[in-house]
Amino acid sequence: MSLLKRIVSKAHREFNYALNDTKTFAGLNERFFKNARGVRIVCYHGICQKDHLKFNTIFLTLKMFEEHLQFYKKYFNVISLNDYYEKRLSDDKFNICISFDDGYQNNYKYVLPLLKKYQTPATFFITAIHEAGYNFLWNDFLGVVTKYGAKKVVYKNQTFYKDRYGKYIATKNKESLVEIIRSRGYDAKIEMIEAFSSTIFRDKKSDEDFWLQMNPAEIKELAACKLCTIGSHGYYHNDLARLPIEDAKAEMLSSKHYLENIIGKEITALAFPYGTYTRSVVSEAKKAGYNKLLAVDFHFTEDITDPTMRERFIVNPYISTSNQMIATIKRKYF
Repeated sequence: MSLLKRIVSKAHREFNYALNDTKTFAGLNERFFKNARGVRIVCYHGICQKDHLKFNTIFLTLKMFEEHLQFYKKYFNVISLNDYYEKRLSDDKFNICISFDDGYQNNYKYVLPLLKKYQTPATFFITAIHEAGYNFLWNDFLGVVTKYGAKKVVYKNQTFYKDRYGKYIATKNKESLVEIIRSRGYDAKIEMIEAFSSTIFRDKKSDEDFWLQMNPAEIKELAACKLCTIGSHGYYHNDLARLPIEDAKAEMLSSKHYLENIIGKEITALAFPYGTYTRSVVSEAKKAGYNKLLAVDFHFTEDITDPTMRERFIVNPYISTSNQMIATIKRKYF
């Protein structure tokens, strides 16, 4: 897309978002929200007090998330993941199923109290990274290092510079460091963690909301709440579609067993890390005992008729609550 087209597209998008907010404020979208019908699984990740875009584009502020819950309670019918699969839906309202990925401690710290306050169910997809000896995910580690790191770093004899978006890019082939690491197994991710100094990472206690994972006791307490469902998000948060199938199979089984041992309940739901999967990954997930498989967008035609497969809609941290709700109903952003 040319620079001019990008500018025009951005201006058009911002105009429409502003128009939607004005219409909502004036009460002109009330009928749209009340007459909306259908069902959507929405996907959140982390919740923080402030500065939600500090390290990534998947966090929301606590204030914004509570606004979402208030909106859901006013206009929508909030359902559990089991309700969604069992088609226990309202015919009189738009149905919303809330899910969270990655297993951040901030889900336990901030989300759980709000679920109890508004009596809304949610599903949490969690890794087994604590069993592997870590309390953070590799991508969050790299995000923090990238934020505070030098403009130039050397890794595996390759030089990386920060681009205008703050991402490390290889000088030779222009590959991003995060994509290079994502394409490899967890041994390579551990190498990366050991290669970069973790002093910056661990000394930033004020940043814990952005990376700290739930520990087993917190997962157990979350699961004990009748509003909460626990699902797997892989073992290491590896991209299962990029792993040899035997490694992907082992991750799905090990993660399932880890979580079941903690909560004392069967784990039947799996959200694919990064939303990616292959036909082989889907097949092995079903053999492992998962009957609820959550993607973002379907990759294959046959997924549409697969009773185990469901799509989700990722929440946008850049837009207002009213614009998020309009986009959620339509399942598209401008």
